[in-house]
Amino acid sequence: MITRVRLSGRHATGTAKPGPPNEPPPPSAPPPPPAWRRWLIPIGIMIVALWLLAPQLFGGSSAKPYPYSDFVAKVSAGQVKAVTIDDQGGVTGSLKDGTKFVTQIPTALGAGQLETQLRAGGAQITAVQAGSSFLSIILSFLPLLLLIGLFVWTGRRAQQSLAGGIGGFGRSAAKIIEAERPTTRLGDVAGYDGVKQEISEVVDFLRDPGRYAAVGAKPPRGVIMVGPPGTGKTLLARAVAGEAAVPFLSVTGSAFVEMFVGVGASRVRDLFADARKRAPSIIFIDEIDAIGGRRSGGVVAGGNDEREQTLNQLLSEMDGFDQSSGIVVLAATNRPETLDPALLRPGRFDRQVTVPLPNQSERAAILAVHAEGKNLDPEVDLDVLARATPGFSGADLANLVNEAAINAVRAGRTTSSAHDFDTARDRVLLGRRETSNALLPQERQSVAVHESGHALLATLSEHADPVAKVTILPAGMTLGVTEQLPEAERHLYSESYLTDLLAVRLGGRAAELVVFGEGSTGAANDLASATQLATRMVRDFGLSPALGPVGYSSTSLSFLGEDADDFRRKPYSERTQQIIDEEVARLLGEAEKRAVDLLRTHRGALDRLAALLIEHETVDGDAVSGVLRAPCDRDV
Repeated sequence: MITRVRLSGRHATGTAKPGPPNEPPPPSAPPPPPAWRRWLIPIGIMIVALWLLAPQLFGGSSAKPYPYSDFVAKVSAGQVKAVTIDDQGGVTGSLKDGTKFVTQIPTALGAGQLETQLRAGGAQITAVQAGSSFLSIILSFLPLLLLIGLFVWTGRRAQQSLAGGIGGFGRSAAKIIEAERPTTRLGDVAGYDGVKQEISEVVDFLRDPGRYAAVGAKPPRGVIMVGPPGTGKTLLARAVAGEAAVPFLSVTGSAFVEMFVGVGASRVRDLFADARKRAPSIIFIDEIDAIGGRRSGGVVAGGNDEREQTLNQLLSEMDGFDQSSGIVVLAATNRPETLDPALLRPGRFDRQVTVPLPNQSERAAILAVHAEGKNLDPEVDLDVLARATPGFSGADLANLVNEAAINAVRAGRTTSSAHDFDTARDRVLLGRRETSNALLPQERQSVAVHESGHALLATLSEHADPVAKVTILPAGMTLGVTEQLPEAERHLYSESYLTDLLAVRLGGRAAELVVFGEGSTGAANDLASATQLATRMVRDFGLSPALGPVGYSSTSLSFLGEDADDFRRKPYSERTQQIIDEEVARLLGEAEKRAVDLLRTHRGALDRLAALLIEHETVDGDAVSGVLRAPCDRDV
């Protein structure tokens, strides 16, 4: 399937640097348990094993086993000096030459005649009862005793766990960062000056609360960071831990939830108890939506007793701790629309800090951070690369730099070139380049015509983004790509820009109609994206004269891509839906007609660009502009 991809992505990160000198020493952590405790169970097992094996290892017995017939022959010859016979017929003894022996008397034969022969030979006879020793009794009951001891020990451990004892389920799984805090500082995080200012005020309060108390300002109880995945929320929390000269308790939301009811609430209590012991301190809860989701009856249905008990305990703890105790709660999530409103009210999380995708200047700063320590060609311009990566998050940019380095290694070079970064960007956006996916000649021609239509419409449209590259090399799920790069970072989109964008997205299908007289399945992705854009123009942006200035978009943030309207009934009637469908069809029909008319007017340029793509497979934006400037365009 042929697709056209507009650059998009997901934000800012940094690397660690040494912290400032002369920091006040943090409070000492509780002493760890003695190391000798871990050896108790192995030592006990070794003692029991030695006890059982000692008779066999150190008994020193060298008795020779005799068949009963040989034993009777020795008795008849008068060679037996002494024997010991038990009630089971077991015989141990020694010969007159000092040889020790063991044998067994068949119980069916009896020992009457044998006794007479032994007396006649002058042998000393001793009778004993088998199994009468205390050690034999203990050994017979030892497996049962060990099993009973195992059950008793397991029961006590389970009782301690459910009660919140040491090592139990009810203990908090928070990682306490005290003596060795992270070396990352807020200055190491590229961009996000507003976010860092709000976070640094929390650190400043914990270090010097008197400044705020002097003017009657109350410290924030909680700060929640909201943003798309990969924007550096956890990195900011690490920077706070590095900046603050206070204990930092870090835990994830999923660490509170277990299969046992009440364990999550117990862990919340234990977490805040630890924070009070170490106050002033910071609690950081990553992915708080795992426990802070809306309770039953909200817009997002769901919830269970264990999660609700955990959330209720968290709400209670955030209301209950003393403001003067110096405990601040930081949290991070990329799904704020799922959080319970009671958690976000003032007095619990007083501040909601949005961590958005980085803008162009911030992307350049992030790329500079990730490029440290890597060999780059002088031709690599990070500002140009930042312009070519709109919508990329910090995690995406880190992956981009790493993929470029991998491309350089594949090529046998020690430096990353601009071509490596270009290839890495395509790898991140589209997937692996399919060099073995050979197209049929007619398919190759169709892809070239399709991408030529996109490129020409983008160049001919006044408000469209300029073309950066056109290729017919398959990558991932795409058979061809037309890449456009915006000249500047946009925050608002005019109706004329959106109208041109519709025409560009339908340019591939229009080119197929002009050249071949019919469309193909290669335009499936273009049609889907154009339909989605036209629907938002009508339903969300109020750009339809038939529907008027009415918008039905959702006001909730949805960073994972889901449509919040899917969770509730649509807020308009079936008649309104019919008008929306008619207007969407009208916008798409007008965009396709405009694209077909432009390509028919520039049919010569369309043929030349398609031939150029078939010959070179990849061309840049200057080649597209050169094709349009060439003479011999003809009307059809």
